[in-house]
Amino acid sequence: MGVRKIVHIDMDAFYASVEQRDDPRLRGKPVIVAWRGKRSVVCAASYEARRFGVRSAMAAIRAERLCPDATFVAPDFPRYRAVSRMAHEIFRRHTDLIEPLSLDEAYLDVTENKTGLPTATRVARTIREQIRQELQLTAPAGVAPNKFLAKIASDWRKPMVSLSSSLTR
Repeated sequence: MGVRKIVHIDMDAFYASVEQRDDPRLRGKPVIVAWRGKRSVVCAASYEARRFGVRSAMAAIRAERLCPDATFVAPDFPRYRAVSRMAHEIFRRHTDLIEPLSLDEAYLDVTENKTGLPTATRVARTIREQIRQELQLTAPAGVAPNKFLAKIASDWRKPMVSLSSSLTR
């Protein structure tokens, strides 16, 4: 069979990116997807908010202190699930071997891909481009012979980067 070719896709600041995509007034501004209040936690933060130290799973009240000018948006999980389904439809064009981790993250085994593209790197680039064109979102992709290295590759220099191992070309 040879070397496995695994692609890890992890959408950039997914919930916040969907909000910025759908509301042009939020683009380029710090956005925190969370309910306001002492008991709420951040579901996602745009990269503009992350510059202030805001992170997912952080207490919303702390996020508000770190980035007082951020726009708080209540989560809209039905909308995020719908966008996730569209991304998974794109994945299925390339492989049936998909291991979803969350709404915005998945591993794809493209050792033998449906589209006949010659390299895993090409498959990853094609998926990223289809997500960008069809969903107007960015999706970093890492390519490696195993899930661990593919995850590291997709996280490397986020947002929007694609690295590949020469082993999986």
